[in-house]
Amino acid sequence: MAFSFLTQELAVDLGTANTVIFMNDKIVVDEPSIVAFDQKTDRPIAVGNQARMMYEKTNPNIRTVRPLKDGVIADFDAAEQMIRGFVKMINKSRRLFAPSLKMVICIPSGSTEVERRAVRDSSEHAGSKEVHIIFEPMAAALGIGLDVMAPFGNMIVDIGGGTAEIAVISLGGIVCSESIRVAGDVFTSDIQQYMRQQHNLRVGERSAEQIKISVGAATADLDEIPEPYIVKGPNIMTSRPIEVAVTSQEIAHCLNKSIEKIEASILNVLEQTPPELYADIVSKGIFLTGGGALLKGIDKRFSEKMNIPFHIAENPLKAVARGTSLALKNLDYPFLMG
Repeated sequence: MAFSFLTQELAVDLGTANTVIFMNDKIVVDEPSIVAFDQKTDRPIAVGNQARMMYEKTNPNIRTVRPLKDGVIADFDAAEQMIRGFVKMINKSRRLFAPSLKMVICIPSGSTEVERRAVRDSSEHAGSKEVHIIFEPMAAALGIGLDVMAPFGNMIVDIGGGTAEIAVISLGGIVCSESIRVAGDVFTSDIQQYMRQQHNLRVGERSAEQIKISVGAATADLDEIPEPYIVKGPNIMTSRPIEVAVTSQEIAHCLNKSIEKIEASILNVLEQTPPELYADIVSKGIFLTGGGALLKGIDKRFSEKMNIPFHIAENPLKAVARGTSLALKNLDYPFLMG
């Protein structure tokens, strides 16, 4: 064990929007999943927040890439460079040698064998000697403190950046699940489209994200209605600057179709759930995690639609990463893929 300090154990939530890395029960990286390259040399020049500052604001010499799309790796090389960049951030003080890495990484439950392979290969190329994979809903359940090994049903709805993961978990396994590619990124593009059509206003991805955070809502019938959010940008017709005050009711209307798709998936999974587990879920309620759980009124809307209580997890953004960190401590869990 003399050389155990040479091994670094990392729990990685490789998200479409953000990557969170835990080491020794602490968050050591919490950065946007973006990498910037020099166009001429194709070398990475920034990752995370630094790359995000350049996103949609670059000159022709710089190219910014979001390596993950819909929860899975879309650009293999960029994903590898991004993981390397994050590992370097953790090891800034280590100059002499790079430690050997052991990783647990979470992926969407609907990932294909090819997509799993891409995650494993990217991690190995970035320097990991040992890679274990866990499905996101299982990690989310662990992260919010549910007893996933117990003989009763728990239901998780994890709405991330690229996918919404719906799963029923019992006895350390996923009984039934659905993974749909309707989540935070789709909400953002719905808002961009709405601003174009209704207000003749062109907004970028970052501005649409800000609208979502400030006045994003799943229902117009909120208990506390936030102040309208002022959006500035060019008029599509004249290119002159305009200002528009956007309300949460408008955003609830524009996100309605996408949220209906998530509702349909939740009902699908409930239909497939065995009756005994269904009874457990009705008595305990369904747990919401991921950034989408922060949409105002989403728990109220789902509860009214399904007639089952929905609970927003404490710190929903970090639930998956925390669960991945717990899995790292117990690699004997039956649901971990070695």
